Amino acid sequence: MTDTSTPPSVEPAEAVVATADEKSEAPAEAKKSESVASDSDLFRQSEIAADYVEGLLDILDYDGDIDELVSAGRPMVEVVGDRLQPLVGQRGATLEAMQELTRLAIFRATGSPSRLLLDIGGYRAARRKELAAVGRNAVEKVKEHGDPVRLEPMSAFERKCVHDVVNAIPGVQSESEGVEPNRRIVVRVAD
Repeated sequence: MTDTSTPPSVEPAEAVVATADEKSEAPAEAKKSESVASDSDLFRQSEIAADYVEGLLDILDYDGDIDELVSAGRPMVEVVGDRLQPLVGQRGATLEAMQELTRLAIFRATGSPSRLLLDIGGYRAARRKELAAVGRNAVEKVKEHGDPVRLEPMSAFERKCVHDVVNAIPGVQSESEGVEPNRRIVVRVAD
C-alpha cells in the first residue's frame, strides 16, 4: 500500500539529489521501510475493519470475538462465536456483502482500497476444504475423460481456492469465464 498523504515538509525536486554512494544504499533501506510501512498499513486496515465489524455486530445484536491480523500480505478479520450463521448467509452471500461494506469503511478511513478478507464462524476455512475437494474431483474427471469440466458459478474467493488446487496438479489447468455473478471455472487438460 502506498501512502498518498503529503509529508509535512517537502524539499524542491532540485534539492533532492543523491550521490552514487547514497543511491546504492537507498534501495535496500527503502525496501526495508516500505515493507515495515506496508505491514503497519495492513495491520491498521485490520484494526479499522475490526472496529467497523464490531459496530455492525452491536447494531445487529450478535455476540462474537473479533481477531484482527495480517496473513499472506492481506489484512484479515475473523469473527468467532456461536449462532453466527445468519451473518454468513446462503453460500456466504451475507459474508461477502459484509466484507465489501468493511472494505468501503477502510477506504473511507484511509483513502486506499483494501484486500481485506473477512471470515465469520470459520466459514471460509470450511469452504476452502470443500472447494479443494471440488477442484480435485474436476481434475479427476478431466484426466479420465479429457473433456473440459465447467464448474458452477463461484465468488472470487471460491474461484481462487479452486484455481490454487488445480494449478498445483500437473497436466491440467484452470481458467475463469463469464461475468459476475455467473463467473465460473473451467478445468481442462494443460496445453
